[in-house]
Amino acid sequence: MLRTATCGELRITDINKEVTLCGWVQKTRDLGGMTFIDLRDRYGVTQLTFNPDWNKTLCEQARSVSREFVLQIKGTVIERESKNKNNPTGEIEIKVTELNILNAAITPPFTIEDETDGGDELRMKYRYLDLRRNSVRKNLELRHRMAIETRNYLDKQNFLEVETPVLIKSTPEGARDFVVPSRIHNG
Repeated sequence: MLRTATCGELRITDINKEVTLCGWVQKTRDLGGMTFIDLRDRYGVTQLTFNPDWNKTLCEQARSVSREFVLQIKGTVIERESKNKNNPTGEIEIKVTELNILNAAITPPFTIEDETDGGDELRMKYRYLDLRRNSVRKNLELRHRMAIETRNYLDKQNFLEVETPVLIKSTPEGARDFVVPSRIHNG
């Protein structure tokens, strides 16, 4: 199974639950032998904990990952010692028992956070990374919900959706349209 929970849904009521999570590495911290990884998916962020006393090999593997690696982990939900009230999952962390690197990544040119260090030009050059930011994702989700509501409303009013074949939208800047011959019209 790819995952049993998302990174934003686990709470203090899930203590001792065995879970499988998948996501991107948001941040890594190495503190006195212990390693912490913030794992992010579209639903939130969950802290992962690696302790060399539990499994030295696993801890070394955790130290080898960096930002935007894609991981699948298995572990147990435990109560966090230093709780983070600013994060919905801030009362728990995952004691990792298995770590699979699904995709290694080159460290991106800017941080994937709302307050990013990349300027507009850099973010547009790497738009596929910028789409992972919460603020952009929320806009995409709003647009998606609006399109669904509009489509549902029109469907209830007995409108019929007709999709016409269009290769490209007409440009208002004065460029001529590209003529495409068809069976009916020679172009």
